[in-house]
Amino acid sequence: MTVSVFDEFKDGMTKPENEPRWRGNDTAKGEVRRAITSDIPAIMRLLRQVLAVHNASRPDLFKPEGGKYSEEELAEIIADDERPVFVFVDSGGEVLGHCFCIVEDIPETGACYARKTVYIDDLCVDSGARRMHVGKRLYEHVKEFARAAGAYNITLHAWEGNAGAIAFYRSLGFTVQQYTMEEKLNGKL
Repeated sequence: MTVSVFDEFKDGMTKPENEPRWRGNDTAKGEVRRAITSDIPAIMRLLRQVLAVHNASRPDLFKPEGGKYSEEELAEIIADDERPVFVFVDSGGEVLGHCFCIVEDIPETGACYARKTVYIDDLCVDSGARRMHVGKRLYEHVKEFARAAGAYNITLHAWEGNAGAIAFYRSLGFTVQQYTMEEKLNGKL
């Protein structure tokens, strides 16, 4: 799961002079809807912001430039009902955030019950639109989608170095389900 930084939950963070300083009670006017192919350029821009956040915290794993998906791959994902992508679009038609989801049917095993889950693969709010409740609105939409799909739960991963995202998800009611741990064996990839 990749997540962009949610600055409103980081103490002491300030925005650059050229970015708006949104207050916590400002709410973006707009709607959440399924992504369409004309949203691809905006989604690609948001994915670059996600990559920058991840590269800043884990340059050993994430490249400084590149892309998670090509435009062609993104078009395929947008068309796939098992991998819905939702976007928040403001009243002027600008995409301010996205949420990539994967609907997973987990089969029963000898130890675990069968269940359906919605996995949030990527949630990003544009750096200029944070503190406007875009992320919360995206999540609330995904939660309603998951309920309608009959999901037992919603899951995601957040990188340890992304304290803002972790605090954001906790504020929505998420709790830790499991930990992914590592021990680095070599200095470089």
